[in-house]
Amino acid sequence: MLDYLLLILGLALLYKGADYLVEGSSSLAKRLRISSLVIGLTIVAFGTSMPELIVNVFASIKGEAAVSFGNIIGSNIFNILLILGMAAVIVPLTVKKSTAYKEIPFALLAVAVLFVMSNKSFFFGYPGNVLTLADGIIMLIFFIIFLIYILGLIRAGKKNHHEEPETKHHPLFKLILMIMGGLVALFLGGEFTVRGAVSIARQLGISELLISSTIVAAGTSLPELVTSVVAAIRKEMDISVGNIVGSNIFNIFLIMGVSAVISPLTVPSGINYDFIFLGAATVGLFAVMFIGTKRKIDRWEGITFLLMYAAYLAFLIKRG
Repeated sequence: MLDYLLLILGLALLYKGADYLVEGSSSLAKRLRISSLVIGLTIVAFGTSMPELIVNVFASIKGEAAVSFGNIIGSNIFNILLILGMAAVIVPLTVKKSTAYKEIPFALLAVAVLFVMSNKSFFFGYPGNVLTLADGIIMLIFFIIFLIYILGLIRAGKKNHHEEPETKHHPLFKLILMIMGGLVALFLGGEFTVRGAVSIARQLGISELLISSTIVAAGTSLPELVTSVVAAIRKEMDISVGNIVGSNIFNIFLIMGVSAVISPLTVPSGINYDFIFLGAATVGLFAVMFIGTKRKIDRWEGITFLLMYAAYLAFLIKRG
């Protein structure tokens, strides 16, 4: 019973911690008159990816490679197929040109890089498949390249951006408390989630890859879910889509990079099937930019994403 309580408490802390962190960070970004797209790709994406980061850091320290892989790949699939699918069903999502032609392809590059690194025995003839320190450093270099691109967007945006800052301001001390409190909640939530999930998996004889690809992945993606759906309802399309694309890039290049730097990660057997779903989801997201209404995710495309996620869940349950 204690393990279940730890898991529930951990997920709750992850959700509330990310909520406070995103609200505080977004408010600061608005004060700086940064565009909604940049906020979605950076502040909001990083804030909503903090649960994945904390979970993976603890998983790497504990040597739980299956949790690290299942959490990131499962979260990225959840982000595209379920979250964008739901958001598009609520309100068709219009996507900016830079997102369609640059950010989404960069997210696809991230999937390809992680896939190759996870299959060294096939591509390079290595005796085993392990994410090493060198792999982690390479992924972090890709992340730095992404940040340099974002800095370019910020410079260009400040020259052309005339959006008024949000009318509601929190006092500076409250913003700091929100950000710091969010980080503390995420830290504790990550520890509780990993401990509870792994223990439950072992007790029930369920693979750690399954529970991390479903419960943990969904739990750590709750901030993305809430943020993107609310943004869609409020017609903040740039935040809704930018949050997901940015989070997926952060998840692979930053979080898996940091995880591999902390400790080498043995690639779980059977993970390539999950890669197939993630690759299909990311390619599908890129393809819908040019199918039907250009650079727009229509409702029927959102429904297609949801059906694809249902198929992924069915596969996970069957695999066990």
